[in-house]
Amino acid sequence: MKALLLSKPGPVSSLSIGEIPTPEPGPNEIRVKVHAASLNPVDYKLAGRGNDNWAYPHVLGLDVAGTVDAIGSDVVQWRTGDRVFYHGDLSKPGGYAEYAITTGHTTAKIPDNVSFAEAAAIPCAGLTAYEAVVRRLGGQPEHTVWMQGGAGGVGGFAVQICKQIGATIITTASGRNHEFVKSLGADHVIDYNTEHGVNTIMSITNDRGVDRVLGAVDVNTANEGIEVLKFRGGLACVAGMPTITDTTFAGAKSIHNIAYGGAHSSTNRAAQFDLANMATEMIALVADKKIDPMIEQSITMEQIPEGLAQLEGRHVKGKIVAEFV
Repeated sequence: MKALLLSKPGPVSSLSIGEIPTPEPGPNEIRVKVHAASLNPVDYKLAGRGNDNWAYPHVLGLDVAGTVDAIGSDVVQWRTGDRVFYHGDLSKPGGYAEYAITTGHTTAKIPDNVSFAEAAAIPCAGLTAYEAVVRRLGGQPEHTVWMQGGAGGVGGFAVQICKQIGATIITTASGRNHEFVKSLGADHVIDYNTEHGVNTIMSITNDRGVDRVLGAVDVNTANEGIEVLKFRGGLACVAGMPTITDTTFAGAKSIHNIAYGGAHSSTNRAAQFDLANMATEMIALVADKKIDPMIEQSITMEQIPEGLAQLEGRHVKGKIVAEFV
């Protein structure tokens, strides 16, 4: 089969198209004919450092949508031809290929009115945001929230989820993306190039601070999130944990580390099933037109290295999705 291959750990520019054997599903697995796969920062990060569980050449790509092509002997919930999507196991070959393998119980159905590209845009960014805002932070209409990096994948989905909840949303974005994040539902937008995030947020909230923060950029902004949290506020981190101090504990602030795909490598079967549950809940919002998958670029398999380079340079808003014919 045709695939985008990583011959050894290195830059995304080293990825190349090649032919490898079509994989066969194990007893609890399904094989998916890939129709679309979206790009995420974790792809270029993993390309650079590799993984001890990989054999080379390796196939990247965590976000996959397609049709069930073959079924393992122990799988009962899927039939060939079913339209499905999933967040893959980063320790195994991914979806930048004509066919991909995943476990049946971590996979979700695509509604008829949702395209493969729209479904592929969801898993890594959308479900990370969903777990953070809905499951961990328990977002409520009365909350004021700071969703960091609102123009990115995770931040953009988080802004929309908070809008559906009815919360007041503050986000950060470069000046060129202010209108974009406002269109997603942001109430206040801070230009991180020209404004001091903490000072501006305290001004917006009349020094009250915010109830919830999604730390979606880096450790430094996670630390800033701690600074603006109210007493008993909550911070969910997807890009590095903040420094914990006595002040953090005195403020009764709860901190959550979000690693959505970590359930794959855990022995927690319920958490693995919940991957599919959250995917089903999230894609229902897309099917009901309450959440926009934010597809800003549609590309081919051959263009994935260029797309990943754009992500690495932080020059992307929304999602980039590769569609395979």
